[in-house]
Amino acid sequence: MAGSDSNYQVVYRGESLIDYGPGGLVFFQRPKENGGGFWLGRTYDGVFWLEISFPVSLSQGLLYLQALNNPVTVDPKITEPDNNLPLF
Repeated sequence: MAGSDSNYQVVYRGESLIDYGPGGLVFFQRPKENGGGFWLGRTYDGVFWLEISFPVSLSQGLLYLQALNNPVTVDPKITEPDNNLPLF
């Protein structure tokens, strides 16, 4: 395994995932003859659960992880109707 971080791990072609935590995020690099890119998913005992159901580039996957960690919250404003406003 060539790269790792506290939030995700990257497993490149020809390497194996040696150590993982249940629910940990992992990028697995796909063979070039299959289109390249990475599978992004979560590891559990005996299961690799796809987080994104299609192969992505590493940069797309990192943007996805960034969006997971930094969700944007919007405070909706409710405007009461004003009966004095003209319709036309």
